[in-house]
Amino acid sequence: MSDWLLEAGSLTTRLVAAAHGDFRVRVLSQYWGRPAREETRRLGLPAGRYALIREVELIGQGQPWVRARSVLPVTSLNGPGRRLRRLGNRSLGHLLFRDPTLRRGDIEIALLQQPEGAVFARRSHLLYHGQPLLVAECFLPALFEAGR
Repeated sequence: MSDWLLEAGSLTTRLVAAAHGDFRVRVLSQYWGRPAREETRRLGLPAGRYALIREVELIGQGQPWVRARSVLPVTSLNGPGRRLRRLGNRSLGHLLFRDPTLRRGDIEIALLQQPEGAVFARRSHLLYHGQPLLVAECFLPALFEAGR
């Protein structure tokens, strides 16, 4: 479990390998909204600022393995970040971790209640071309079935 939570590289790459290629992204929602107070604080945004909020499930072998929420401030979506606006069913991590400018800050770990029960989650503060992003990932029970 801890090796998944502390993965410093691309979680997507690791999930694709664990799924033997049977992997996809299901977009649950993508909208312009105000981040939660803690997200605003973590990103260093002024209160009331809008961001692109994207919620997805990462599906491996037909099962949701990870539920993720990304918060992308407007300033992070200019210049090279423009491509982040239209990811569709592509993984955010797949795009980010191919870029040599990407920097990951601390990984925060928590135990959260989800519809599936208590699950471990992590949140990462990332810098993409010097601009902040926040990505939270909940590791769902199906990921750990069959010894993954």
